[in-house]
Amino acid sequence: MTNLLAKPGRLFAYKQCALIILIVVIISLLTYFIWGYSYAQSTLLGGVIAVIPNILFAYKAFKYAGARSSKKVVESFFSGVKLKMALTALLLALAFKFVVLIPLPFFAMFCLVMAMPLITTFVIRQP
Repeated sequence: MTNLLAKPGRLFAYKQCALIILIVVIISLLTYFIWGYSYAQSTLLGGVIAVIPNILFAYKAFKYAGARSSKKVVESFFSGVKLKMALTALLLALAFKFVVLIPLPFFAMFCLVMAMPLITTFVIRQP
């Protein structure tokens, strides 16, 4: 079921995620050409670990809208945040367990992606 009231918010969230993915790819490529493969891998992995939960949150959070479904809106946001936190923790644990990472580029990209929703709000125009 497509909710027309949630459509603008969902579209904005997906544009925001697309812009963040583009920034992660560009910075990872720049890192590859400047510092090499290991740094680029850590940078890309830090970005991916932060982007995937954001995409799932955007999908889950903008499922409902409207006055009649206000309880569902609040529940979907809370469950989306819980899912985002749990998935972020799981992906971080898996990355630390199975991948050899360089901490500085990994955490720099992870922190940048976590801060990007604050910055992209001013870049993307909402209709």
